[in-house]
Amino acid sequence: MARRGAELREHILWTAKDVFIEEGFERTSMDVVAARAETSKRSLYAHFPSKDVLFQSVLELVRELYLGRLKTPADYGDDPAEAVVAFCGRFLQLQLWTAALRTFRLGVAEAERRPDAAALYHEAIFDIPQQRLAAYIADRYQADAETAQEAAKLLFGRAVYPELVGALFGCRTPLAVRPEEETLAADVDLEPLRVAVARLLPSAPAHR
Repeated sequence: MARRGAELREHILWTAKDVFIEEGFERTSMDVVAARAETSKRSLYAHFPSKDVLFQSVLELVRELYLGRLKTPADYGDDPAEAVVAFCGRFLQLQLWTAALRTFRLGVAEAERRPDAAALYHEAIFDIPQQRLAAYIADRYQADAETAQEAAKLLFGRAVYPELVGALFGCRTPLAVRPEEETLAADVDLEPLRVAVARLLPSAPAHR
């Protein structure tokens, strides 16, 4: 049975995501996307009137998938320090995946031409994770908002982002298979994160 409506739109998005990652923006054509999605160009354009709109929609899809998989520090256990470590490790695990690195590079390559799309991606990688961590630090460590934000910024800046930058420049072997939370400790070295957390965050008081 042929896909229609919302089901077809979602199928096109997932297909386009793979094509953009494999080919880059310039080499991706609507003809190729339609062929890979096994639909007509007419149907493709009915859902996405241009390649720019399709690209923006793909980035929005990737953003929501990633943020959903990242979750918040509170989802990683009851011990505050270990929850922060696991949250930062999960961020790295998700970003060190080959497909994620390709998407990151794709967003950077198109930043000048599509600043709106680049801003969307920047928010997901640099702003929201730090906001989630800062909110957790403020709650579990009873810190004021400014102190919590500064701690989150320092932790990501010193222990997380350097690993991501190294991977972007080919100085670290990327993860070839989509990383699952269950393989976190095997995919990422958590010890440097534990050291950074111990240095930057005091012992948390009992949760209110």
